[in-house]
Amino acid sequence: MASIVLKHIAKVYPGDIRVVKDFNLEIKDKEFVVFVGPSGCGKSTTLRMIAGLEDISSGELYIGDRLVNDVAPKDRNIAMVFQNYALYPHMSVYKNMAYGLIQRKTPADEIDRRIRNAAEILGITPYLDRKPKALSGGQRQRVALGRAMVRDPDVFLLDEPLSNLDAKLRTTMRSEISKLHKRLGTTFIYVTHDQIEAMTMGDRIVVMKDGDVMQVDSPQALYDHPNSKFVAGFIGSPQMNFMDVTIERSESSPSGYKCVLDDKHSFDILNREQMPDFAPYVGKSVIMGIRPEHIYAGRTIPGEQDTADLNCEIDLVEPIGSEVYLFINVDKYKLCAKLPPITGLEEGQKMALKIDLKKMYLFDKDTEQALLN
Repeated sequence: MASIVLKHIAKVYPGDIRVVKDFNLEIKDKEFVVFVGPSGCGKSTTLRMIAGLEDISSGELYIGDRLVNDVAPKDRNIAMVFQNYALYPHMSVYKNMAYGLIQRKTPADEIDRRIRNAAEILGITPYLDRKPKALSGGQRQRVALGRAMVRDPDVFLLDEPLSNLDAKLRTTMRSEISKLHKRLGTTFIYVTHDQIEAMTMGDRIVVMKDGDVMQVDSPQALYDHPNSKFVAGFIGSPQMNFMDVTIERSESSPSGYKCVLDDKHSFDILNREQMPDFAPYVGKSVIMGIRPEHIYAGRTIPGEQDTADLNCEIDLVEPIGSEVYLFINVDKYKLCAKLPPITGLEEGQKMALKIDLKKMYLFDKDTEQALLN
């Protein structure tokens, strides 16, 4: 088993195209780390540099105590699972899983033992004699995982392995991969653009944008304490609502400051453990964020005195069974509220909602870094 350390890793293509910029991260032995971000942010390129499939332009990469910048992929003792499965169509499942071990000249009885053990764990024993074309997408992905498992690698690298599966199967396979990680006790690095996958699977998440690491933290810490507007908007579904507000002094506010949206809406800034000095921001515009699940209607919330009214007009109602997504117009902004099932809501209807001020976020307008999170 192995830890992985990336020190000032960068990838630059001809024409000074910087795909990954100064990437620094230490991944612990047996940890499950997820790289997440929009398409083109550099997450798959970083994974391929760890695998040795992409050259490192600058920086140092360690697997265990060994510097591996110039070590061939076959000598890094890693196994990679790809988005498109990459199975040999003319070979049976058994031979697909055996191929890498045969190339390493592993004894036949050891190959058979490893394959049957992996097949049992993954539930693919009945399919060992089938060709990939006779398997479903989920079964093919299990074969790809099994082919990686039999190599007994120090590190598993998974590059968007579930993106070709339907929604129901993705949910099932997320659970299967998480259980596999716990069972094998091996370091996993998983790349996805799907923040739901990242939140449900990772011990830690690396959020990337334009080749930069924006934040590294546990899933809950990223959700509760995003360090920038980008992270706040990327983590959470539906995404956080944002509005431009002006900071003003307020004698009635616990902190002495409030945010003003318009002549109908002002929001007290409540005291937090770590509070910035808002004095330099008085009279200036900042970005206020509130998650859809922290907007309420028709029910009491804990600490109701710490709420503020939100007068709105309904733009769209999306009932999804267990809850309702309510898209509303507030001043010039279109916001989303995530509410329990409510009947009688109609487009164009005016209503008053409440927001939880304890869950309000503030971001600097210029840097987009968090002021209050």
